Order: sequence, then C-alpha cells, then structure tokens
Amino acid sequence: GALNSGPNLTEENKDILLLTADKYEQSNGGVDMAFMIHLENGSFANYTPIYPGEMTHPTQPASSALGGGKMFLHDSLYDGIDDGMQYAKEIVEANTNLTADAVVLVYDEGVDNIIDSIRPLKVDGVETNLSATDIIRENDAYNGYAGNEGVTGTMSRSDAVMVLVKALAQAAANPDKKATMVQAALNEYSNGNIVMQPEGSFTKLLATKGIESLG
Repeated sequence: GALNSGPNLTEENKDILLLTADKYEQSNGGVDMAFMIHLENGSFANYTPIYPGEMTHPTQPASSALGGGKMFLHDSLYDGIDDGMQYAKEIVEANTNLTADAVVLVYDEGVDNIIDSIRPLKVDGVETNLSATDIIRENDAYNGYAGNEGVTGTMSRSDAVMVLVKALAQAAANPDKKATMVQAALNEYSNGNIVMQPEGSFTKLLATKGIESLG
C-alpha cells in the first residue's frame, strides 16, 4: 500500500530535498541543514548543500506563535509537518531555483537510532560513541554563528554532516549492517522520525543505489 505508492525513484533522474531537523528544539523541530540529493537512474549522483540561514518563504508568513513575519526555512515545520515540508520545498525553490521531486525529513533522534543499531560506528577509522549531533558538532566550525570562539571544528556544516554520512556509507558496505540499517530506518519511518512526501516513496528510496559510493 502506502509504502510503495509515489514516484519511482529507482529508475529516473530525480531530486530529493533532505531536511535534517533537531526534534526537540521547537514545535515539530527546527531545520538545521538541508541538502538537495541528485539521483541519476536511481543511483546517488551528487548533492547540493542548502544552508537554512536567511532563506525565507516568498508568500507564507511564519507561525503566529513565532510572531508572524517572514517564514524562515528553520521554522517551516512549526505549525505542522505535512504543510511544513511543502513550505520548505517552496522556500528552497524560491531561493535556489532547485525543484524537489520528493522531500525527506529526518530528525536527529532517527539518525541516532539508526547509528545505535550498528554500533560501534567508526568515523575516519576510529570507533565513536558520539550521537549524530555530536559527531557533526565536533567537526563544525560554526561559521557565522555568534559565540563560536570555543569551537574546535574546522568544517562547514555541510562537510561536517558528510563526515557522518560517509561513516554510515562505509558501514553500509557490509551487507549485514546495511540490512540492519534499512530495518532501523523503516522502524524510524514508522515512529515518525523519518517522514517522506510523497509518502510512498520511502521504501523506493531505500532501494536506490549508491549510498555506499560515498564511503
């Protein structure tokens, strides 16, 4: 049923907007980073990092609970996930001219649970017990953020996220671990820590090839 309806992402050239959100930061989570993932013939081709920063919606105002005004990408989920994912897609399109065929929202909690399913996770060959957020924070230089004097990371937010993605990709090269990760991802989908629009595309996305190539 619903898991398998939606566009077929395994055969054509598609663009998928990936939103990563801090689940408990605010209502429905705050979008901290986004990527446009480019698939060619169902295989991962490349990605474009999207920094929420100053990106705002061209017409839709922010939640009244936030005082209205311009809706920032960071706050797009505030009044509801389904509408919010559509708003996020529209914000990205208005600011970058990149159009998504599907949108995936991943909460930090979901990533942590996937990592936990295959621990110990190696990052750059070294085992780590850090959470997803802490792995990213460890490498993020927090450029443009106030109060970043004590930060030891040297990377952009995008590159810091990719450190984690590459570690997961290397783990996924092991078929047993990949199967475990896929099952964990399905569980997180069921638990609402991974959300996809159109809804039925998620299992097809898991069938796409090439995440291992990132490792």
